[in-house]
Amino acid sequence: MKQLDKKEAFELKEEYDFSKGIRGRFYRPKKISTTIRLDNDILLFFKKLATEKKSGYQTLMNDALREYVKKTGHQCA
Repeated sequence: MKQLDKKEAFELKEEYDFSKGIRGRFYRPKKISTTIRLDNDILLFFKKLATEKKSGYQTLMNDALREYVKKTGHQCA
C-alpha cells in the first residue's frame, strides 16, 4: 500500500463535490434525563401538538427551548 505524506493525506481531490452537503446532518447532541415541573396546560399543549405533527412532545419542547435560546442571542454550551 502506498504511503502518503501528511500533506497528501489531507488534500481533497477536485472531483469531490460538497456543494449540496448539509453541515451537521448527522450531529446528535447528547440527551440528558432530567425531572422538570411544568404547568399542566403547557404539557397538554405540547402533547396535543406532538400528536398533530406525529412527533414526540419532548422533542417539540426541546426545539422550542432551543429557538428561545437562539432568539436571546446566547449559545448553548
